[in-house]
Amino acid sequence: MTKKCIIIGASHAAAQLAPSLRQEGWDGEILVIGDEPYLPYHRPPLSKTFLAGDKSAESLAIRPAKFYEKNNIQFRQARVTAINRAKQTITLSGGQELHYDKLALCMGSRVRKVSLPGSELEGIHYLRNIADVEGIKQQVEKDKRVVIIGGGYIGLETAASLKQLDMQVVVLEMAQRILQRVTAPEISEFYTRIHTEEGVNIYTDKAITEIGGETRVEKIVCADGTEYPADLVVIGVGILPNIELAEQAGITVDNGIIVDEFCRTNDTNIVAAGDCTNHFNQIYNRRIRLESVPNASEQGKTAAASICGVNKEYKNLPWFWSDQYNLKLQIAGLSQGYDQVIIRGDKLNDRNFAAFYFKGGQLISAECVNRPQEFMLSKKIIAEKLAINPDRLADESITVKELLQFSL
Repeated sequence: MTKKCIIIGASHAAAQLAPSLRQEGWDGEILVIGDEPYLPYHRPPLSKTFLAGDKSAESLAIRPAKFYEKNNIQFRQARVTAINRAKQTITLSGGQELHYDKLALCMGSRVRKVSLPGSELEGIHYLRNIADVEGIKQQVEKDKRVVIIGGGYIGLETAASLKQLDMQVVVLEMAQRILQRVTAPEISEFYTRIHTEEGVNIYTDKAITEIGGETRVEKIVCADGTEYPADLVVIGVGILPNIELAEQAGITVDNGIIVDEFCRTNDTNIVAAGDCTNHFNQIYNRRIRLESVPNASEQGKTAAASICGVNKEYKNLPWFWSDQYNLKLQIAGLSQGYDQVIIRGDKLNDRNFAAFYFKGGQLISAECVNRPQEFMLSKKIIAEKLAINPDRLADESITVKELLQFSL
């Protein structure tokens, strides 16, 4: 009998896992189940080029339909409501049961929603999928007032895109500075300067108490009494991993679905990959959950290998990026726990520089704005745990090539 692998979630991880199964020799059925009417698509452009109107929904597809047809990978739009590990079946929302021999959980994450008076008014949007952005696009109009709640990367990317569409943009952040959860004060200051120069108004220490309006949003009310008029509101206050289905099935979860270095869960027939997973990272010697396209893709390869009985250990360095205006921020590694920040370049006046994060004299992370060479250098140093003098990194009279040679 032909074996069947079901992949729950038509995500970045699924887009890699399915073809990797074929590459690893899986000759059975492959069925990908997703709840959107699209093949797996690139999500990072949603808040950037897709929102700005530079890309169509069709152009976001990670791979064309013909690729999946050629590799005999089937897709089905449906919602999975239960996993029965004993029977090795999944149940769809319509009640249908499907048998699997191997199951891959690539369920990704969802937006964290706010619960405030007025949060159900028309004109309030989140940004996570194509439908979300299509809804925002319908209300984009020159000089309309948009308030973005949340000064993280999604909020700032959205602010940049909407400002370039000639809207009046206000960003409200509850913390003392934007990007406070993920980066050093130096980076927060840089992006505050850039957005201010571009005409975006950023306000921090803003606790929102109410979204005002009759049927449509009209204003945002803050605890300090300030009010901000709004024709449109975009909320970006983080995401939550989709782990409920796994948890109900008795699969071990803890801030994500717990997987080992081979993306295996506590069930020998079930693997998991992407935003919804929590794995042990050897470089940082701790468990982490990553919201990252590179992580999803690489875990997809590892999970596919495990399904086919091949052990391909996942031990990649985390990396990320963010596009705002003409700036590409590339992030290598994780900066939590740093005790020193070294700046290379003039972050106060220029639009390119690099920030290097050290802990106990070892480089653990770098954030590089329009500095691709420094980004590549940092990835190598962090992954291989090479030694490098912080003072040399700050000295721009020393080329990146010379820095690499010195660190070898």
